[in-house]
Amino acid sequence: MSEQAEIGVIGGSGFYSFLEDVTEVTVDTPYGAPSDSLFLGEIDGRRVAFLPRHGRKHHLPPHRINYRANMWALRSAGVRQVLGPCAVGGLREEHGPGTLLIPDQLVDRTKTRVQTYFDGEALPDGSIPNVVHLTFADPYCEAGRQACLSAAQDHGWAAVDGGTLCVVEGPRFSTRAESRWHAAQGWSVVGMTGHPEAALARELGLCYASLTLVTDLDAGAETGEGVSHEEVLRVFGENVGRLRNVLFDAVGKLPVERSCGCSESLGGLDPGIELP
Repeated sequence: MSEQAEIGVIGGSGFYSFLEDVTEVTVDTPYGAPSDSLFLGEIDGRRVAFLPRHGRKHHLPPHRINYRANMWALRSAGVRQVLGPCAVGGLREEHGPGTLLIPDQLVDRTKTRVQTYFDGEALPDGSIPNVVHLTFADPYCEAGRQACLSAAQDHGWAAVDGGTLCVVEGPRFSTRAESRWHAAQGWSVVGMTGHPEAALARELGLCYASLTLVTDLDAGAETGEGVSHEEVLRVFGENVGRLRNVLFDAVGKLPVERSCGCSESLGGLDPGIELP
C-alpha cells in the first residue's frame, strides 16, 4: 500500500472531517471488507488513519462490525498504535453524562463476535493460522492510556484514570437487572464496542487504548424510563468537538518509539500466518 500511517483512530467521520488533505484509501483483507475506507491525514506531524467503526453512514450495528477486517486493514496501512473512542453508559452515579473515562480493564459479555485471528481456519491464500493463546491480563496499552489522560488534562477535562469497560452484544440497551448486576460487579461503564478490538490488536502486536465518553446513566443507575437512542446521540453530539480535540492532542503525545511491549505480544509464538 502506497499510503501509510503510524497511528489509527477508530471513530466516526466527525473526527477527521476537519482535517485538510485527507486521502481515502480502500483496503482489502483476508477477512473481508472493513467497515469503510481508511481516511489518512496528518496531526502534529504524525500520519493518522481514521476508520469509521460503524461505516461513514453509521449503517453497521455493533454486532455486525467486521472487527477482524478493521484491525487487519489498519495494520496493513502501517498503523502500530490505535486509539478507540466509544460512547458508553455510566454504571455509577459519579460517572454521569459528559464523563470521560480511560479504562484499564475490560469485561467481555458479547455472544457472537469472532475475536481471534488464530482459529485454525484456512485463509483464502491457503495459509492456516496456528492456535495461539496470548496474555490479555492488561488489555490496554499503558503508554496509550497515559497519552489520553495527559491530553484530557491539557484540555481541562478531568478524565477518570482507570476503570472497567463492560462490552455487551447490543444493539439493544441493558435491562435494569443486567445494569444493576454489571454495577454490582464493580464495573465502571458499559458499551457495545471496544471488544474484540483490544484483543485483536494484541494479537497483531498493536498498542490499543480506549477513551470512553459517558452519554447516559445506564438503566440500573437511573430513574425514569431508561436511556434512549436519541439521548445518547444528543450527549455525544454535545461533546464530540471536545473529544476530537483530546484525541488529536493524544495522537501527538503517543511515543514515536514504542517501548511498552505490545509489539512483542506473540513472545516468539508462531502464528502460522504472515501478519501485514
